[in-house]
Amino acid sequence: MARPPSGARHDGDFTEFVQASWPGLYRTAYLLLGDRGLAEDLAQTALAKTYAAWSRIDDRAAAPAYARRTLVNTASSWFRKKGWRNELPTSSMPESAYAVDPSTRPAVIDALGQLPPRQRAVVVLRYYEDLSVVETADALGCSTGTVKSQTYEAFAKLRVLLGDAVIPETLGAHHD
Repeated sequence: MARPPSGARHDGDFTEFVQASWPGLYRTAYLLLGDRGLAEDLAQTALAKTYAAWSRIDDRAAAPAYARRTLVNTASSWFRKKGWRNELPTSSMPESAYAVDPSTRPAVIDALGQLPPRQRAVVVLRYYEDLSVVETADALGCSTGTVKSQTYEAFAKLRVLLGDAVIPETLGAHHD
């Protein structure tokens, strides 16, 4: 679909995109970083990078995946540059994120913080953002096999940390 040359149309499309995408991007950023301020910074950075590429995104339906992948790639870069190693200080979840049993939220967030960044990203994208294996692989720039193995390893570690009552044996199995 050809885009009109008008900058106003360009900005209007992007403004609508931001309004629709912000809650999910922020939630993903928070679950990856565990800090509200850093999550806002990460989501805004991902949106700024998406805006810079906006005129090259011909299929607007692909824009959410582009922004999500940008967010995950930027988070990975931050982890490398800042030397973060599974540090997620937090006492609560954002309102839009939830667990089946609200009393397990602090323990789940703490356990997520103990996962390596790639495993944490896989769990967040698959089970909090409800992406498929293929969509998760695309967002992380890896194979579907890597997503499956990282999911399996992440849930094995989470089961040790949280127990089978919180993380059932069937969750994260290779057939997911």
